[in-house]
Amino acid sequence: MPLPANVCLKESPIHGMGLYAKEDIEKGHVFGITHVSDYEFEDGYIRTPLGGFFNHSEDPNCEAYIEGRYIKLKTIKEVKKDEELTAHYWLYDL
Repeated sequence: MPLPANVCLKESPIHGMGLYAKEDIEKGHVFGITHVSDYEFEDGYIRTPLGGFFNHSEDPNCEAYIEGRYIKLKTIKEVKKDEELTAHYWLYDL
């Protein structure tokens, strides 16, 4: 699964590489699947590229939510072009 067309990777001041908006993105936009539930893998999930690069924040602009076997990422507020996409990261211990 490639990254969505409206995001790119850049160096992050939070940690390593991060996801950044290539354009203004409205509140409620769903980027897609970050993780797929599969208990044959460590931690019970397969992480997609989208899931591998969003960083944690205590004041996020996105949320990761469960939908069936998937964890998906969506905006919870408007995201401006060149802004890093962040979410409260609850899947793994921080």
